[in-house]
Amino acid sequence: MGKKGDESVAEEPETPSKKDRPSYEELVEVIAAIAKPLASRKLTKKLYRVVKKAAKGKQLRRGVKDVTKAIRKGEKGLVVIAGNISPIDVISHVPVLCEDQDVPYVYVPAREDLGTASQTKRPTSMVLVKRNSEYEESYAACLAEIKGLPVPI
Repeated sequence: MGKKGDESVAEEPETPSKKDRPSYEELVEVIAAIAKPLASRKLTKKLYRVVKKAAKGKQLRRGVKDVTKAIRKGEKGLVVIAGNISPIDVISHVPVLCEDQDVPYVYVPAREDLGTASQTKRPTSMVLVKRNSEYEESYAACLAEIKGLPVPI
């Protein structure tokens, strides 16, 4: 009943590789003007690793509402904000809130990469990484670099 010699193979959809992703420099060109302090390429990679470890250990708050609520309740940690949010008014209150509560924050270039690092399929605007003993060393290294970044005026 079927054709023996004519087996057609369905083409698989191409998955985006690292070569298809925009470079760090291309991502930095499209970030918002208020995205300061911006993490360097090296710090961005470190932050993504810490976010990934925190997501595995359930030590992460995702999204604007959840992060804002956690900061207002007094949770401490490290806030990582995506710099390519549009409209930027959605997150413009968070840096002020972080400074009032003495919570360190930093911007990274892409919310898509932040969502991937936090192990969700959706792009994520911001995450709050809570301190944990599983990734204490890399967390402390990121925190020290962030405190060394110039503070926006």
